[in-house]
Amino acid sequence: MKPFTLEEIAAACGGKYVGDAEKKQLCITSVERDSRCIKDGSLFLAIKGERVDGHDYIEKCFESGACCAVCEKPPINVQKPYILVDSTLEAVKKIAKAYREKFNIPIVGVSGSVGKTSTKEMIYAVLSQKFKTHKTEGNLNNELGVPLTILSMPENTEAAVIEMGISDFGEMSRLAQIVQPTVCVLTIIGCCHLENLGDRDGVCKAKTEMFKFAADNAEFVLNGDDDKLAQITDVNGKKPIFFGLKNSNRYYAENIKNNGEGGVSCTLCADGDKFDVVIPAIGNYMVSNALAAVAVGRILGLSDEQLKSGVEAYKTVGSRAHVINTGRIRIIDDCYNANPTSVKASLDTLSNFDGRKIAVLGDMKELGKENLKLHFDTGVYAKSKSDVVISIGELSKELAKGANGKWFADIESAKPEILSQIKDGDTVLVKASHSMQFEKIVEFLKANF
Repeated sequence: MKPFTLEEIAAACGGKYVGDAEKKQLCITSVERDSRCIKDGSLFLAIKGERVDGHDYIEKCFESGACCAVCEKPPINVQKPYILVDSTLEAVKKIAKAYREKFNIPIVGVSGSVGKTSTKEMIYAVLSQKFKTHKTEGNLNNELGVPLTILSMPENTEAAVIEMGISDFGEMSRLAQIVQPTVCVLTIIGCCHLENLGDRDGVCKAKTEMFKFAADNAEFVLNGDDDKLAQITDVNGKKPIFFGLKNSNRYYAENIKNNGEGGVSCTLCADGDKFDVVIPAIGNYMVSNALAAVAVGRILGLSDEQLKSGVEAYKTVGSRAHVINTGRIRIIDDCYNANPTSVKASLDTLSNFDGRKIAVLGDMKELGKENLKLHFDTGVYAKSKSDVVISIGELSKELAKGANGKWFADIESAKPEILSQIKDGDTVLVKASHSMQFEKIVEFLKANF
């Protein structure tokens, strides 16, 4: 970490420092919320969760080497300094904002309804060709994850790519105040978190809260193929930079060819320059993600050679359009999360594979009052893109109706049908909201095929 003293930390979060005065000048070595990750010099965040209260582990963390704790109540046995705050969760946001302001580097904020993580990873792959680049790991994209990501930036970080996920109004404003992005990237405005955001206009309003708290002279990179984002003509006095598959965008693509497991080949067009790439991932939407990364890379001065190398160095993360070839079937493991926009994109990808196509789909959560219609419409689309549709979950009854497919209440009851329907040579898409635990289906398929 960059030098960050206990005195600075207490001042940043408005907390009360309790301990030896001379230790105020101690510099922390890391910020941890998990007692198992403590090392010498760590700052421990005592957070009260649904199951575990971090305050119960303060003494253990001190014994493991933590130099200080941020907490809402004094430790029982005071061994080392602590910073007393009203809310540890609120304090860590303020601490992260103060730490971010120690860096004068490009920081790319990435959001959108679909493709946040894959676009973040693509931008990271590109920027890593020139800079020591830091990125969001795992699913640390919320009001705790973003501060922790900022606070884990090494001292020598030259650029950062921060994923920013929200589900309600105001969240993006709070995240953006911490991140203060120098480049704002928005992927797609889709149908997600509609219980809170109402409709796509609400989603767009919530996502674009990022702009208000962007750094001075920030650049804005938006998907020009999205009807909501394409309407934005001015942000903070600047014209957005548009990317997308349509040639009306400043950054667009030609000669797109989906080669299944062989990736997607295309020609990327940027400000009159063109270069051929092979993206090591499935799905034409990855071309759009690559264009976003190329636009960011151009802003930050990368050469075309670096851009091409970066795009071709992309790696998929977790259960996001990950292809598993068992030798008998192909599994598209895309069960990290789902909404109508992302499911349709995954079905488009499925349709590019040879042989029979099986879609195993489940409930899409947080869709608000239109959830049944959105499931039905998704089912209709699934029928047009696959040979067999199997749906699982209460909401997916409507999806089954739209697809004229088979419906099951839970994974266990669906397993016999899955086994009977799938044949050697098939490609099977597995996708649902994360809470549906469809990773169990992926493991079931791997074990049986």
